[in-house]
Order: sequence, then structure tokens, then C-alpha cells
Amino acid sequence: MAGFAARALGTAAEAAERALAPLGPLIEEIPRQQRALAERRHRPWPLPRRDWLMAQSWLDLLFAHWPMPRDQIDRLLPRPLKAQVYAGSAWLSITPFVVSGLRLRGVPPLPWLSRFPELNVRTYVEVAGKPGIYFFSLDAARRAAVFAARRAYGLPYFHARMEAERLPTHVRYESMRVDGSGPAARFRGEYRPSGAQADDPLARWLTERYCLYVVNHRGEVLRGEIHHPPWPLQPAEGQLSAAAMVAPLGLQLEGEPLMHFSARQDVLLWPLASTRQV
Repeated sequence: MAGFAARALGTAAEAAERALAPLGPLIEEIPRQQRALAERRHRPWPLPRRDWLMAQSWLDLLFAHWPMPRDQIDRLLPRPLKAQVYAGSAWLSITPFVVSGLRLRGVPPLPWLSRFPELNVRTYVEVAGKPGIYFFSLDAARRAAVFAARRAYGLPYFHARMEAERLPTHVRYESMRVDGSGPAARFRGEYRPSGAQADDPLARWLTERYCLYVVNHRGEVLRGEIHHPPWPLQPAEGQLSAAAMVAPLGLQLEGEPLMHFSARQDVLLWPLASTRQV
């Protein structure tokens, strides 16, 4: 009976998803998110057989990457996760961007809830041969989105007061965490793309990751599958004040980060599943 109900719900969501397609002229994100599924050859493993759960579009995203000693990252990761290394270093990344078109499968984006700034602090791990992302923190400007993401994915989301402004020559971004459930954290930055798209092997290693990992309260490693087209990355430049985002982790940011910019990425996310099952 449960299997029949799940199949029925999946069929209903698929029908609803098809019905949303004609809304493209009114809601730009929907057809672009749907078209993301057509690009699959770049993926390191096949798409999940289950239906995706959520769609988002990410706008004006900055990747700011710092190399870190592996032991400094490993001490922050829950067991059994270990930091991945590239050129002898683990890596920490801070990614400010704007979420747009946030919606569940078969449901259109809601005008106010579907668009807001978000800021992530993350590193890179690998489980059972699948490289992915581990999030130390995620700040978002919508309290409802924070609550939903905590419940659905168990991620360390926090509510923040945030502003993201696209100016003629650059992006200006500010975030100050106001969520009492987490430590104080803030970020300021002004940045812009500084060149044409280029294929940087390190940048690809850092960004082309098609899952995230969570360790639940039982110590079980869960994987959330992600799909998107290849990242359209441009080198970036700017001024960042980001030290306060990693101070709660006991980390220091040394030197200039490796920075890349992406104007847009359309993303599909699947529900969490045990790494023993997928």
C-alpha cells in the first residue's frame, strides 16, 4: 500500500511538473531548471532513479577558495568523514549568491519565499568513491527557508540579515547572522568577473560536485544528490571581509583566495538517502 501511494504521488508530481512548463514566460526559472536534466554527459555518475525533490536557480555566485592544512579541516568534520585534498591541501570555500525560483517538484515558485540571498561555508569530502560537499554553515535571509532546510536536510542553516545588489560594475554583498541558535558571523564583499570563461582544473575539482553529505545524530552518513549543468566559471576579483565567517570554526583565512564567478546555475536536488542504499 505504501509503495502504491508513493508511486501515485510521484505520478501526480510529474504531471504537475509538466503542467508548469507553459508558465515559462511568466516564471523564467521553471523551464531553465527543467532543461538542466538534458545535460548529463558531464556527470561522474548517473542521475538517481528517484524523482528530484527541489529546484533552485543560483545567481551571481562567487566561489572564494582557500587552501587549508588537512588536519585543520579533519578536526572539524564528523566521523567518518575526512577532507579531500588537492595539491597537498584541503580546501575551504565561502560562496555568496542569490537563490531564485526555489520550489518543490510540481509546484511553482512563490513570489516572496522563492528568492533570497544565501551564503555558504563548505569543504570537500569523498564517500564510497563519490566526491561531494560538506557544509559548515549556511546563512539565508528567509527564516522559512532556514526552518525547512533544517528539517528536510539536517543542515546547519542560520537566519541572517542580508543584502545582495548587482551594480553596473560589480556585485555588493553583506550578511550578518541574527540567528541566536548559532555563533555570530558576518561577511562583506564587492566582486566581479574579471575575464572570459576558462577551464581551470582546480576550479573544476572544487565546483563540479554532484552531492552533499550530512552525518546524522546516529553517526550515519547521508548523501543528497545534486544535478546541474557544468559550471560556467569566470575568474573573479574583488575585496572580501570574510574572516568572521570562519572564526567560529577556529580557522583563519590566510592569503588571497582563488575566486571564480558564475552568473547563473540551475540546480535540482534529491532527498537525503543513506550511503549504504545508494
